[in-house]
Amino acid sequence: MNAAADGAEPPNSAPILFPRHRWLRHITYALVSLAALGLSLSGTDEMMSEYGLGVFQGVLAGFAQGVALVLALRRPVPAWVLSLTATAVTALAARAAMDPRSALPDGSSPGPDWPWSTTEVIVQAVVLLLVALRVPTRRALAALAATGLTTFVIQGVLGAQSYSSTGVVAVVVCAVAVLIGTALRGRSEARTQLVEQVTITAEERNRRTLLEERSRIARELHDVVAHHMSVISIQAQVAPLLVENPSEELKENLDGIRQNALEALAELRRVLGVLRSENPEYPDDPYALAAPGTGAAPDAPQPTLDRLDALIENTRAAGLDVRGDVRGEVRPLAPGVELSAYRIVQEALSNALRHAPGSTVAVEVAHDPDGLRLIVTNSRPQQAAPPSPGAGHGLLGMRERAAMLGGHLTATRTFQGGFAVVAFLPRDGIALPDGPEGPHGPDGPDGPDSVDRPDAPNSPAAAPGTSPSAAPEIIFPTGDDTP
Repeated sequence: MNAAADGAEPPNSAPILFPRHRWLRHITYALVSLAALGLSLSGTDEMMSEYGLGVFQGVLAGFAQGVALVLALRRPVPAWVLSLTATAVTALAARAAMDPRSALPDGSSPGPDWPWSTTEVIVQAVVLLLVALRVPTRRALAALAATGLTTFVIQGVLGAQSYSSTGVVAVVVCAVAVLIGTALRGRSEARTQLVEQVTITAEERNRRTLLEERSRIARELHDVVAHHMSVISIQAQVAPLLVENPSEELKENLDGIRQNALEALAELRRVLGVLRSENPEYPDDPYALAAPGTGAAPDAPQPTLDRLDALIENTRAAGLDVRGDVRGEVRPLAPGVELSAYRIVQEALSNALRHAPGSTVAVEVAHDPDGLRLIVTNSRPQQAAPPSPGAGHGLLGMRERAAMLGGHLTATRTFQGGFAVVAFLPRDGIALPDGPEGPHGPDGPDGPDSVDRPDAPNSPAAAPGTSPSAAPEIIFPTGDDTP
C-alpha cells in the first residue's frame, strides 16, 4: 500500500515536480536554497524595519521562513508547521509595536502588513503547494483550514491597530496554491493509474492468449486420447473371442478393462464438450490451410503428417511457392507428436501467407533417430503485407506444443530478410536427457547460425506459466501474430 492510500507522507522521496535525475535534483536544491537565503534576508529586514523587532528576533523570524522553504523539499508537512508557527509568533510579537500607545522611538506609528508579511505569504504558499503535492487532498485541505483559522484568531479575535490587513490576501493565495497542488497531484496519480492499468491489461491479455492456446491444444489431445480409449475398449471386447476356451477370470478382467475404458471415454466426451468451441478451428485463418475434408466439424479426426502434402498444396493454391522435403527414414511417432508437428507446419505456413506474400517457402521434415526436426523458412516478401487478421496466437501456440512434448522451437528473422521456424520434437514426446540444449538444440550442428540461444541476453521473457529455462526464444515478425 502506498503512502497516499493510508494517509501517510512518503518517506525520503522527492516531490512530484522534482526531476528524477540526481544531478537535476541537486540543481533544484541549490536554486531553492538560494531563493530561501534571499527570502530570509528580505524577511529579516522587513521584521526589523516595519515590525520594529530587535536584531535577534528579526533574524530568527526571517531565517525561520527560509529554513521552512528548504525543509519543504523533503518534509513539507513539518515545514508547513514551522512556517505557520513562526508567522504566528512573529505576528504576536509585533502586535505590541503596532499599538499607538507603544510608539517607536522616533515617534512614528508603524503601519506594516499584518499578520502576514510579504515573505511569510510567499513561503507559506510554496510550502502548502508542496504539501498538496505530497499528501492526500484531505490533509492538504486540513492544513489550509488551519492556516485560515490561525489567521482569523490572530487578526479577527486578538487584533491590533495601525496595520495594513493581509489576512484575506494570504488565505486566498494559499488556497490557490493548494488548489494547484491538488490538481497536479490528481493528474500525476491518474497517469500512474493509467500506466498500471495498461500494464495489467497487457499481462491479462497475454495470459488469456496463453490459456486459449493451451485449451485448443488440450482439445486436440483429448481427441487423440479418446481414440486410444475406443481402441482399448474394442480390443478388450474382441480378445476373448481370439482365445480358445478362455477362463472366467480372463473374461472378467477383460470385461473390467472394457468397462473402465468406456467410462473413461464417457468422461472424456464430457470434458470435450466443455473445451470445444462452437467456432471452427482457426476461425481467423482466411487461407483455409486445413486439408480437404477436415473442415471444421467438431468430430473430424485430428490431422497427422500423412496429410502434409495436402496442406502444402492448399498453401500453393493460396499464392505461395512452397517446396516440401522429407528426409531420413520415416519411423513411427507418437500421435501427439504427429499432431503437433502438423500444427507447427500449418501455423508457420499461415504466418508466411500473412506476413510474407509472394515469398518462397521451404518446408523440411527430417526424421532423426531420436526425434523429428521441422524447418520452415520463407524468403523476403515480394510485396507489402496487408493488415493481418490473426489473433496473435500463432508463435505462442507453436512454442507451447513443442514445450509440451519436451522439445523446443525457435523463430527468428534470417539474414536475407525472411523468417525461419526451427523445431525439434522427441519421438515419444518425452524430453531427451540432454534437454533442449542437446545435439539438436539451437546451438547444435543442426541449428541455423542466425538463431540465438534461448537463454541469451535480451531474449524475450518466458510466457506466464513457463519457466525461463524451458522457454525457447521467439523473435516475433512484424504483424499481428504476437502474443
